[in-house]
Amino acid sequence: MATPVLHVSQLTKRFGDFTAVDGVSFEVKPGEILGLLGPNGAGKTTTIQMLLGLVTPSGGSICMFGLDLATHRETILQQVNFSSTYISMPQSLTVEENLWVVARLYGLSNIARRVHDIVKKLEMEDFRDKITRKLSSGQMTRLTLAKAFLTEPKILFLDEPTASLDPDIAHKIRALLKEERRSSGLSILYTSHNMREMEEMSDRIIFLQRGRIVAEGTAQEIAARFGKADLEEVFLKLARDSR
Repeated sequence: MATPVLHVSQLTKRFGDFTAVDGVSFEVKPGEILGLLGPNGAGKTTTIQMLLGLVTPSGGSICMFGLDLATHRETILQQVNFSSTYISMPQSLTVEENLWVVARLYGLSNIARRVHDIVKKLEMEDFRDKITRKLSSGQMTRLTLAKAFLTEPKILFLDEPTASLDPDIAHKIRALLKEERRSSGLSILYTSHNMREMEEMSDRIIFLQRGRIVAEGTAQEIAARFGKADLEEVFLKLARDSR
């Protein structure tokens, strides 16, 4: 059996008396798309921040590529990237300049070719020379996705990657993610509040509520466990139960 790309064991994060993530354990297999689902405040963002080394866990362990994140941070993060609708890039640079900065930070070679290829893949030619502060929300989302793809990561963390995109571009992004997974074995941890998207994209889903995993499996298995027709009905039930 292949070594998991990501192995999380009893991951915990406390902020004072509040426990945001409470003993969470899961794995992401090579080439797998794992959905991370839960209502606002369930612990998804804190979990991702710990996986990126931005927040120090209160307990538990994170291993990627068979290495412990606490002791091999630089080696691991060279093979990881992240995209979210809710992050920004340096506002005074153009789209292309931002991508060059990322490429240089990661020590990439053939930068001009890489930037050209990713701009073409994400249909960004029309705004590649645009100042970042003048981008629309959908263009900004594509820039953060381009930043994530540019480094050719082995695992990609995506936090609502299509939330501000129109349906046509969102469909193309999902198709691109599937193709990258097929062609390169890319593993993805995926969050979204679009239940149809989660059902379409995820091989498996873990459902967080109040910082704990309350369900795990395919979308169909989770719906059946709760006696609901689909994932959206499960989400509504658990979100309302958590209030």
